[in-house]
Amino acid sequence: MNGLSASMEGGPERDPSPSGSSVEEPVVRLSRDGVEYTLLGTAHVSHKSVETVRRMIEEGSYDAVAVELCSSRYRSLTDESAWEDLDLFRVLREGKAGMMMAGLALGAYQRRIAEQLGVDPGAEMKAAIEGAAAQEVPLQLIDRELGITLRRTAHRLSWWQRYGFGVAMFLSLFSREEVSEEEIERLKEGDILEATFRELAEGSPSLYESLIVERDRYMAARLRQENAEQPGRKVLAVVGAGHLKGLADALREGERGPEGELAALDETPPSSRLLRSLPWLILVLVLTGFAVGFARSPELGWRLVATWVLANGTFSALGALLARGHPVTVLSAFMAAPLTSLNPTIGAGVVTASVECWFRTPTVGDFKTLRDDVTDLRGWWTNSVARIFLVFLLSSLGSTVGTWLAGARMFVELF
Repeated sequence: MNGLSASMEGGPERDPSPSGSSVEEPVVRLSRDGVEYTLLGTAHVSHKSVETVRRMIEEGSYDAVAVELCSSRYRSLTDESAWEDLDLFRVLREGKAGMMMAGLALGAYQRRIAEQLGVDPGAEMKAAIEGAAAQEVPLQLIDRELGITLRRTAHRLSWWQRYGFGVAMFLSLFSREEVSEEEIERLKEGDILEATFRELAEGSPSLYESLIVERDRYMAARLRQENAEQPGRKVLAVVGAGHLKGLADALREGERGPEGELAALDETPPSSRLLRSLPWLILVLVLTGFAVGFARSPELGWRLVATWVLANGTFSALGALLARGHPVTVLSAFMAAPLTSLNPTIGAGVVTASVECWFRTPTVGDFKTLRDDVTDLRGWWTNSVARIFLVFLLSSLGSTVGTWLAGARMFVELF
């Protein structure tokens, strides 16, 4: 079908080593549209996987090497100065602070594994990158951008699952626990994202869909797109072993054109109408409450205003204080939260983090040591870049708590 043939019937091959003994890494060989694909399943925490990748590239005479990386993860893996070029004000303005914190949490998790096992997760990908450069063949980045995957993952969660997801992510920022044996075994099966969000993925088939299945389809489409109309080409694709079967199936069975498939899988579905309208609903309800209060008596009206200001301002300021923000940052949280809670276009965290960034501008050294610092609990407060993200998170959380407490109190006062 579709010019496809495969070299395997019952299961993946085991790639023979030069000595003739077998290694653990499974290999699938198949053809699609005249292109010969060798899919190598690796473990993300295995020295043996690194050795196998190097050997196969050296001995395989491939025309291209593909890796399970997106451009942002590729840059993070290969460019030690990637964080040094970060424009914090732009990140805050574009609403990407939460995504950056998620990336830092994922990186901290990976570094804890490295400390335990003595091998960096992703070392086999780095070996593939270096091998492609040494053989002077094109390198193809075939995974979907991490931010899109996380957004599509969050979209599949109910509001209470999103809350649990956020809490789990928040706690993971400060965890210094050793990675469990079970999690390490999952990494040996080969997917860092699925292992990271293991508990959520196990309880939600739809979550597994976005973390694993969609990415299998995406990588298959990227391979087809990158190697279109190049019959006879030989491509080695290095992916986590957990993706091997799904990627092979997607390459065999994919009927849709790669461009259409990629466009569909890159699209972030819109939030539900309720979630989109919730900030505006809060605005209407609060202003209506103020109007009703003042209509009854000026004293009640001003009491409602005071309730709103004090609850929002106090809890947001408390969050900024817990993050050890600059005194002006704490003051800005108290002043901004009551207003931003009524403005659906901007959050308190954006204001407080911007103020913190202005008064405590990070040094080059802060950016250089950021990824190492955040693996330690204290580093979130001592590193200026990490503290800005922490100010954003905790002041935003405080403002949210204050909004709901103030709303409940206003309801009691009115009714």
